[in-house]
Amino acid sequence: MSSMTKKNLRNGLLFVSPWLVGFAVFSLIPFLLSLYYSFTNYDAVSSPVWVGVSNFTQLFNDVLFWKSISNTIYYTVFAVPLGIVFGVALALLLNIKIKGMVVYRTIFYLPSIVPVVASSILWLWLFDPQFGLVNSMLNALGIAGPGWLVDPSWSKPALIVMGLWGVGGSMIIYLAGLQDIPQEMYESAQIDGAVWWHKIVYITLPMISPVIFFNLIMGLIGSFQYFTQAYIITSGGPNDSTLFYSLYLYKNAFSYFHMGLASAMAWILFLLIMAVTLLVFRSSARWVFYGGER
Repeated sequence: MSSMTKKNLRNGLLFVSPWLVGFAVFSLIPFLLSLYYSFTNYDAVSSPVWVGVSNFTQLFNDVLFWKSISNTIYYTVFAVPLGIVFGVALALLLNIKIKGMVVYRTIFYLPSIVPVVASSILWLWLFDPQFGLVNSMLNALGIAGPGWLVDPSWSKPALIVMGLWGVGGSMIIYLAGLQDIPQEMYESAQIDGAVWWHKIVYITLPMISPVIFFNLIMGLIGSFQYFTQAYIITSGGPNDSTLFYSLYLYKNAFSYFHMGLASAMAWILFLLIMAVTLLVFRSSARWVFYGGER
């Protein structure tokens, strides 16, 4: 390298050094330490003792470990597709050019910026089986409301419904994708006799498929790490029906102080998310369309 290139490289590294130091201290080193701890018996008090794959063997024989995976998959299978459907449908409605649409968009977006703790406490009251607003409205219609968060059969559906309340964040992204579609395509389709359903299926959805793909990936990653709402509202109950994977990982680490076991769970979660993400990426060639591609 020339002297000027070396100087530019040195100056560039100096400018990014605060980020590099922060990344190393708060991300890279904990990342590597968790890999080491996953093969040790470590309780955060005494020194870690190497136990090999014992933590992974213990997890695979743990009923609650499989229960947490089952709960997480249940939530993912229902919450992610419903979030996409509701987000796209809401974006289509809010893409109509009528007076005052900016106000409506703001109203539907606001729930997504409400702090998770505040919204969780709000929904805890709404789903109260005796005094909650949801069951009060159902009773007014002559329908006996379920136990929601105190009933193992309804606890996960309640959390899924609560998640749909914050769909405004993805809705904004869908709306941006919709507004990027050339109007000439709709006009040409209308001349050819296409109805509104044909326009959605053959123009809108293919044109926003990259946006759907992005939200699908982010939704999958978020659902596999679902934690805060379950921790605040149910703490894993009733009868472990909302014991999601990240919540069980947290309990192993900070309630039972099984840091080695929790580190092993973290790496299993990392590999699981990576495998699902790669699978979705492999399938994207069949249904995601980009501009200029045939």
